[in-house]
Amino acid sequence: MGLALLVAVSLVAAVAAGLLRAGWLQAAWLPEGLGRLALGQHAALMLSGLLGTTIAIERAVALKQGWAFVAPWASGLGSLALLAGLDTVGGWLGVAAAAVFVGASTAVSARQWAVHSALLLPAAVAWLVGNLLFALGQPTEATLPWWFAFIVLTVAAERLEMARLMRHRPAAQAVLVALLLSLLAAAALTGRRPFEAGVLYGGTLVALALWLLRYDIARRTWHAHGLARYMAVSLLAGYVWLAVAGVAWIGVAWGCPGRDWALHALGLGFIFSMVMGHAPVILPAVARVKLRFGPWFYLPLALLHGSLLLRLPGSLVDPSWRSVGTALNAAALALFMVTLAGSALAWHRPLHRRPRCR
Repeated sequence: MGLALLVAVSLVAAVAAGLLRAGWLQAAWLPEGLGRLALGQHAALMLSGLLGTTIAIERAVALKQGWAFVAPWASGLGSLALLAGLDTVGGWLGVAAAAVFVGASTAVSARQWAVHSALLLPAAVAWLVGNLLFALGQPTEATLPWWFAFIVLTVAAERLEMARLMRHRPAAQAVLVALLLSLLAAAALTGRRPFEAGVLYGGTLVALALWLLRYDIARRTWHAHGLARYMAVSLLAGYVWLAVAGVAWIGVAWGCPGRDWALHALGLGFIFSMVMGHAPVILPAVARVKLRFGPWFYLPLALLHGSLLLRLPGSLVDPSWRSVGTALNAAALALFMVTLAGSALAWHRPLHRRPRCR
């Protein structure tokens, strides 16, 4: 319950920061200083605080070792420290969280070695490097490539595990590993060779999107029904946004004004589409919360992608659409939380009352 509360705080604070930037909220409406703090820590709260803590919970549950839960607790408390204005404390709590997470990922990889489980370790190291740079006061331009790489590698490792069911040629797996190593190399180059790093990072994202569209099992399961189809739709839509993010990342390296495209096509279009797609499966396994799946799950998913279309391509037509799209992005995340809560309640309240035994 405590970890869930920490995750919720990170989510609310990160979304509030986004709405502050878009002008939908005013800092004066929030407790003194809180708006300014959230605004300055938007990326840290969303990527490291929210997603890092969530992934760390999942890893700790999979490992079934008490010490592994130090990672999500430290990460979640680090987010609270950032909101309290304790940047140094929050930053180094994040480093401690990622260090424990590296240990947990190493243990998971050693328990059942395979390429997909081995990829969890460099993903964890990417989180550690990003958090270390953040704790040392480096700008977001230095930390973002590492934080994004952490999440992208984690997703790719999971999808590679599922892709084994399609029995692809070994060369396909080798290509994926090469792409993920390329992403890490680009992140490492960011501080010294920003242009080359940006082009390599963006190009790798595009190539990775093409690999996933070609080899992910979602290509087959979108023909299915129910939850399997919903997951496939979420994944395939996310891969399209991953390619868009890669193109935008290259454009930014060349000096084009596409930073919002690069960050939010990746952060919202890809990553949160993955979150929405996997949540009905992961939440019951991790939190022991049973969900009743239904077509209503498509509502927040459609709103997420529709609002991104309004925010990104729409802003080329009318700049005000970016602000409207941002508000609808937040609404999509809120609707998804409501959908999860409603589905959990629906599981415990059958649609039809069972007849009593006499």
